[in-house]
Amino acid sequence: MTIVLVAAVGKNNVIGRGGHLPWRLRSDLQHFKRLTLNKPVVMGRKTFESLGKPLKDRTNIVVSRNLAHRAPGAILTTSIDAALAIARDDAKKRGTDEIMVIGGHNIFDVTLPLANRLEITHVHASPEGDVFFPPIDPSMWCETYRREHPAGPQDDFAFTVATYQRR
Repeated sequence: MTIVLVAAVGKNNVIGRGGHLPWRLRSDLQHFKRLTLNKPVVMGRKTFESLGKPLKDRTNIVVSRNLAHRAPGAILTTSIDAALAIARDDAKKRGTDEIMVIGGHNIFDVTLPLANRLEITHVHASPEGDVFFPPIDPSMWCETYRREHPAGPQDDFAFTVATYQRR
C-alpha cells in the first residue's frame, strides 16, 4: 500500500493560516481532486473542520485525540495507526493501492517517515501562516516529476506541481 502526502506549500513551508489555506488556487484544487478521488483520505481534525464538509467520493478518516469531537460524514479515530488500518481496508475495497494523507502539520509530521510518495504543489509565494509542512530532505526524497503552472483566472499565484519518491 502506497502512502502519499498531498500538500500545497509556500516557499516558506506555510500550508495554513487561521484554519484556512493562505491562498486561493482553483487550478490546484482541481489537481487535488484528481489525485484523491475514490481513495481514502486521512487528515487531522482541524483540517477536516477547515473543509466544512467531507470530501465527496472519498472515505474521510479524521484523527483526533478526542472521540467526543464530531466529524459528520467521516470516520473518527484517535491514532494514525488506526487511521491507516482503516484506510488500507478501504483502499482494498475501492481497488486502489493508495492512501492519501492531506494534513495538517501534526499528521504530516507523523506520516512523513511512513510515506512512499509526496505530491507537493509549490506555491510561488511566501504568505504569513501558522501551520507549516515539514522540510523535504533531498537525501530522503527524489523529485520524479515537475510541471509549472502560471496563475489561472481564479488563482492567487503561479505554482509548480512536483512528485517526490522516497530514495
